[in-house]
Amino acid sequence: MGFRCGIVGLPNVGKSTLFNALLSTMQAQAANYPFCTIEPNVGRVEVPDPRLDTLARIAGSAKLVPTQLEFVDIAGLVRGASKGEGKGNQFLSHIREVDTILYVLRCFTDDEITHVEGSVDPLRDAEVVELELILADLESLEKRVPATQKKAKAGDRDAQEVVGLLERVLAVVSDGKPARAVATRDDTERILLADMQLLTTKPVMFVCNVDEASAAAGNELSARAEAMAKQRGTPCVVVSAKIESEISMLPEGEKADFLAAIGLSETGLTRVIRAGYGLLDLVTFFTVGPKEARAWTIPSGTLAPQAAGVIHTDFERGFIRAETVSYPDFVELGGEAGAKKAGRFRLEGKEYPVRDGDVLHFRFSV
Repeated sequence: MGFRCGIVGLPNVGKSTLFNALLSTMQAQAANYPFCTIEPNVGRVEVPDPRLDTLARIAGSAKLVPTQLEFVDIAGLVRGASKGEGKGNQFLSHIREVDTILYVLRCFTDDEITHVEGSVDPLRDAEVVELELILADLESLEKRVPATQKKAKAGDRDAQEVVGLLERVLAVVSDGKPARAVATRDDTERILLADMQLLTTKPVMFVCNVDEASAAAGNELSARAEAMAKQRGTPCVVVSAKIESEISMLPEGEKADFLAAIGLSETGLTRVIRAGYGLLDLVTFFTVGPKEARAWTIPSGTLAPQAAGVIHTDFERGFIRAETVSYPDFVELGGEAGAKKAGRFRLEGKEYPVRDGDVLHFRFSV
């Protein structure tokens, strides 16, 4: 599994249309009224990576197994969601389960599609969504901090370890800022903050949903959202849900020509995935053989034994070494045998951080 994306936004911004297009399905109902989506729609997509096709061709692999990511279409938020307005409490609980949050921002005008706020303003919409998540975290922290302080005074070591950080997080969130703005002092605090399961510690990406004519270059509304994203250090991707819907219906061989005709070189899904990998600092390694060529996704910096554990826990438990070839060497030298002959085939131990594009074979004993 690559990562799990929660798609959030105000009602009628195109979330479900985008979800359907990204998954090339009509799984999520799209309609012009608030709260069309109540229970979250969940779907997986294969992560496009042309390197996998190249590796499979060189190795003569019978089967390709791309890595996957999961999209969760979470129902529209409105002002007051943190207090239960609309379907707020249900929706907020679903957000806790994802790795990253996609704020879908409406950057198109259409008199036939109502906007719950009465006008189209992507900056305001982003602030509404963020504020509701902040308020939900604030409510959680206001309950958690006094209880933790009481335990810490009573001598509870776990509470003593986390209480200072909790108090600092509460101060930041009380000031109307997301919990991710808290400056952690070391790796221990970063882990503790992540373990708090706060909504606003999750990394965020803006997805600007534009009209069909603006799919390639964006428009004035998306430019404003991109400027806000740049100021915040947030990735921003411009897509047209309508265009993505049309692309998803085309035969595979016609998609490239359609994209080229409207000035695009790749689909919105590809751009969203690339931005998501960068946001979460993920890399891909490969295992290649005659039966299958498979892609695996891990956090950057993952050591070889832990990377092996993604395949099977026994691989990590009994790890001996990793036989490694870089993707460029594998391709240039025609596979593993050529890499060995040229001296590009490496044996790496337990302290080796797996790199993006590594072709790996793990040796283990249990």
